[in-house]
Amino acid sequence: MEIRTFVASIEEKGERLDTFLAQSIENITRSRVKNSIEKGLVKVNNNEQKKSGYTLKEGDVVEIMFEEATTLSAVAQDLPIDILYQDEDFLVINKAQGMVTHPATGSPDGTLVNALLYHVKDLSGINGVLRPGIVHRLDKDTSGLIMVAKNDSAHLSLSKQIAEKSAKRYYIALVDGNIKEDSGIIEQPIARHRIDRKKMAIDKEGRYAKTAFKVLERFQKYTLVEYELFTGRTHQIRVHSSFIHHPVVGDSVYGGSNKFGLAGQLLHAFKLVLAHPRTGEIMTFEAKIPDYFETVLNKLRKSLA
Repeated sequence: MEIRTFVASIEEKGERLDTFLAQSIENITRSRVKNSIEKGLVKVNNNEQKKSGYTLKEGDVVEIMFEEATTLSAVAQDLPIDILYQDEDFLVINKAQGMVTHPATGSPDGTLVNALLYHVKDLSGINGVLRPGIVHRLDKDTSGLIMVAKNDSAHLSLSKQIAEKSAKRYYIALVDGNIKEDSGIIEQPIARHRIDRKKMAIDKEGRYAKTAFKVLERFQKYTLVEYELFTGRTHQIRVHSSFIHHPVVGDSVYGGSNKFGLAGQLLHAFKLVLAHPRTGEIMTFEAKIPDYFETVLNKLRKSLA
C-alpha cells in the first residue's frame, strides 16, 4: 500500500471528495478513486470517509491508500544533487533539468527520490515508498527549487503552507513572442487533456488555477518573465503561458519554439519563501539561472546590442 496525502485549499472548498482526488493524482480514474473510497481506503482529517460525494472544507487533510498499478520500489542511488539547505526537518534542493522527481512507470530509477534515499538519512513517510519526503514536484525538464520533508510533521506543515498560499513559489521563464503588458494575472481552470492524457489543458470543468506574471526583459521575438504560482496544478505555468499565446521556449508539448537546440523548456523555479515548519521563521531561498538558460539570454542580449 502507498499513502498519498493532500490538503484542500480555499479554491477546492466545496469540491466532491472523488473529484478532488481524481484531479490530484496523476493517471488515476475517477472510478478507481470511488472504489478506494468504498473500500475504506480514504481518510479525511484522520477519519475514514466512505462517501464519494463528501464536500471538502478548506484545510481538510485527505489521505488515500492504494496499490501501485505496477510493482515499483525506490532504491538508493548515488546521483549528484544540489542541496542548498538542510536541517532536521526539511531540505531544499536545486533540481537539475532532466531529472524526474519520483519513480513512476517509465521512470523507475534515476530520480530525485533515488538520490535522496542515498544522500539523506531521514525522509517523511507520508507519501509512501515511491515519494518519501516529496511535498511538491517539478516537471522533469523544469529546473529549480523543491522542498523535501524529513518527517511527517514538517511534511504536513509545508503541504498546508502550499495549500493556503503562505508559501510563495516564483519561476523565471523565457517565452515566445513579445508580451505587451508589463504584468498580469492568468486565471483559467486546468484539467487533464480529454484526448492526450499525458497533457493538461484549459478546461471549464477543470480545477481553479491562478498564475501572476511580470515582464523582466524584452527581446525582439522573446520575453523574459517572472511567474508566481498561487495554485499548483500540473504543468500550470506551461499551460497558462500557452493559453496567452506565449508558450515557454523549448516546451514542445505546449507549442514552444526551439531554435536554440534545447533539451527542455527554459523554466526555472528560482525563488521559494516559506515558514520553517518547526520554528515559524520566514525563510527565503534562491537558485541562480542554469548556465544553459543564461547562455540563451546572453545570445539574445548580444543580438539586441
